[in-house]
Amino acid sequence: MPKRTMIRLDGHAGRFNYRIAGLAFREGHVLVHRAVHEPFWTFPGGRAEIGETSEETLKREMVEELGVTVEVGRLLWIVENFFHFEKRDWHELGFYYLMEIPESFPFKSDEIIHQIEDGKSILEFKWVPATKEALTALDIPPYFIAAEIEQLPATTRHVVWRDGDLDRDI
Repeated sequence: MPKRTMIRLDGHAGRFNYRIAGLAFREGHVLVHRAVHEPFWTFPGGRAEIGETSEETLKREMVEELGVTVEVGRLLWIVENFFHFEKRDWHELGFYYLMEIPESFPFKSDEIIHQIEDGKSILEFKWVPATKEALTALDIPPYFIAAEIEQLPATTRHVVWRDGDLDRDI
């Protein structure tokens, strides 16, 4: 298998990242994941590869991380996300989709249900209540999603998000 080329650029001032994520809902909960060494959670997904569409990226990532084939739904947000992490500034372009995960994937509310190790880090997944309160308490960037989780946008929204301007009373 040829070496994959993920879309990420490192420069003097920081890092550019092209990330695709999916929001999967079940019984009033949304699926989240994190690398166990990180203090925050995110929505499942990953970096796109050269020549791959955003939908193809999400499908590939879910097969790699969850072992299931997902159905990619509509695009919720295109996010220009600016934040500071690991002692550097990040400029991330993110596409956030609705996605359907097969019923065969386990549902246990608020406990770790799946864990994978990719040689560099361990990822863990869990279902959490799809509420502003739960996502705010969980520390799940980009933080504007907590305010919109209970009423998703009817059409795709373009959002510019800067963590430096963060108002924690979302």
